[in-house]
Amino acid sequence: MLSHLEILQLNDNQLTGPLPSWISNCSKLRILDMTDNMFSGKLTIDFSKLGDINGIYLSLNNFGSSEADEMNFIDSLKNCTALYRLDLGSCKFQGVLPRSIGNLSDQLGSLNLSGNNLHGNLPASIGNLVGLVALYLGSNQFTGSIPSTIGKLQKLQYFDLSENQLSGQLPDALGNLSSLLQLYLFSNKLEGVIPSSIGNCRHLIALQLDDNKFTGKIPQRILQLSSLSIILNLSQNNLFGSLPTEVGDLKMLTALDLSYNNLSGNIPSSLGSCGSLTSLSLKGNLFQGMIPPSLSSLKGLVELDISHNNLSGQIPRFLERFLLEYLNLSYNDFEGEVPQLGVFANASAFSILGNSRLCGGVVELGLTKCKDTKKHKEKFPVFVIIILIASSLFTIICLAYAWCKKKSKSRPSQSSMRDRFLKISYAQLLKATNGFSETNLIGNGGFSSVYKGVLNEDDDTLVAVKVLRLQNRGAERSFMRECEAWRNIRHRNLLRIVTSCSSIDFQGNDFKALVYEFMPKGSLHDWLYTSEGTSRLNYIQITNILADVASALDYLHNHCVPIVVHGDLKPSNILLNDEMVAHVGDFGLARFLGTTSYQNSSTSIRGTIGYAAPEYGLGSDMTTNGDVYSFGMLLLEVMTGKKPTDDIFNEGHSLHKFASMALPDHVMDVIDLNILNINQGVCEADAHKIEECLASTIKIGVSCSLDSPSLRMNMEKVVHELHRIQNTLPNIEI
Repeated sequence: MLSHLEILQLNDNQLTGPLPSWISNCSKLRILDMTDNMFSGKLTIDFSKLGDINGIYLSLNNFGSSEADEMNFIDSLKNCTALYRLDLGSCKFQGVLPRSIGNLSDQLGSLNLSGNNLHGNLPASIGNLVGLVALYLGSNQFTGSIPSTIGKLQKLQYFDLSENQLSGQLPDALGNLSSLLQLYLFSNKLEGVIPSSIGNCRHLIALQLDDNKFTGKIPQRILQLSSLSIILNLSQNNLFGSLPTEVGDLKMLTALDLSYNNLSGNIPSSLGSCGSLTSLSLKGNLFQGMIPPSLSSLKGLVELDISHNNLSGQIPRFLERFLLEYLNLSYNDFEGEVPQLGVFANASAFSILGNSRLCGGVVELGLTKCKDTKKHKEKFPVFVIIILIASSLFTIICLAYAWCKKKSKSRPSQSSMRDRFLKISYAQLLKATNGFSETNLIGNGGFSSVYKGVLNEDDDTLVAVKVLRLQNRGAERSFMRECEAWRNIRHRNLLRIVTSCSSIDFQGNDFKALVYEFMPKGSLHDWLYTSEGTSRLNYIQITNILADVASALDYLHNHCVPIVVHGDLKPSNILLNDEMVAHVGDFGLARFLGTTSYQNSSTSIRGTIGYAAPEYGLGSDMTTNGDVYSFGMLLLEVMTGKKPTDDIFNEGHSLHKFASMALPDHVMDVIDLNILNINQGVCEADAHKIEECLASTIKIGVSCSLDSPSLRMNMEKVVHELHRIQNTLPNIEI
């Protein structure tokens, strides 16, 4: 009986004692999931007998035995050639990571050993795991240096070695990780200069090197990583020199922390180009001079800390207009009057301690009143000079404004548009959409209508305005769910929100709307089914779109806290920009796993018929596996040209079975011929390669849309497989 068991899933219980050794006899086991229990003792399973195992999930248990050989079970994993995911995080292991870790399958895509008490050096053999997409080794007690062999992991996208005791210099080989998205090395004892080779990681969206012993200057090449969008944290090191002007290239960055270093000189005016910043900390450095006026462009700032520097001059009035929740200007040399509007109206939201030359402000500050020293006779000459200077400046400003206005019309800026419209009214949206006219209507859904509009007459940048139909049951909850989702997530393949509106219309009715960046190429559904779009997507374009969508889901499922389940993935929710880059939108049915926000209920809507996972129809909670199913159906739809709800799929027949029966040798019988214009005129060898890629793509769709949730392919592996196909296609001569 045990020899036929394929899935053993007992996660999220309170099971105790050692993990039984009879699991070794389950020779056909593919999934072993014992996550979040209270298992303890030494692992005695002989994994070498589990040749078909694909996923081992044992995190959040108490396996640590304190025995010197407690990690020897790693040796038996070398025969698990199908192993893709090994999750041993937070298991209280205390041993040394053996060199045999490098003998694991080169198909291994995800290795998680974080949150244990592993010690000793990182074995150089870890560089043999060339299939790794994610490597999590944080929160252990590893010592020594990071082996240069890490540079062999060229598929690696997520790398976490934070909160260890690692020392020495960072290897230049880190620059070989060209696929890297997130790198976390904070809270170690790393030293030397930060290697500029990290600038080769052109897809990096998050970099945290804080709380180490790095010295030298900030490498300019790192500041030129325009891909950085989540965080750049170099705080609590010994970096010195000026802040390079290249910092202005970080136009997509959300959080920048350079605090507690020895940086000096003036704050560069180019910092004002970082229009996406919501958090900026320069505290505990040696910056001097005035706060540059260009920082007035950072209208999205929520937190600003420039305390403990040598900054001087007056507190800029533009800070009053920001929607700051926290502002720290303490221990500098600011002078003059403290503003009283915006964040300055709440004495508990900002700090100006240690600036002895300030005056005025709200009463709670207890500062002296600013002296009125104006005397007409004595100041008359100065007054004349001021008038002359002001007149000259006014003329210059008028000319500059006219020039900028003309320039902005020819080159509209999406980010500047967003900064100007942090708040928006019903009247503005009414005007922007020509009264929500039919000619501006670009989409309809169960809860909303979407209109095209222009918010600013001086800037013809288009936006999409999603107006909720609040009379429909669930619409308001959909609005709140989307707002919460967009507050917590950011990825290049997720639709970017500009602002929201919660107000009343001119009849006194509640009004709620979301404003998004406009996607000029429409939805994937439009390309598949409208007369204008039919037959215009080829296989390469489809593969790129699928890879974009998979990357977005991988981010939501594996790299967001809390985990986000989209809940309604389908072609109409995939939007395309001018470059045909796909963006996932519509989070109205999203769920946040592990939180109390919008928990599943027996009556809640779960996706769209044809794309919703079959377990949802049985009342199961929404999970990431449900999104995987939806992705699988979407993939099969674009590859076969058949909707999952087509009339031919009845009486037990389905799109999944239709595609599955064609594998492995009859894939060409189910492929939509419209996508194969790529295949005209190619040589026989290249045609064979294309057929192999097509088969691989269909196989992904079939694996994602299996009836059993636990058997579905995880999104990390989907991304890996689609990238492999993407890398193959350009090498085919067409």
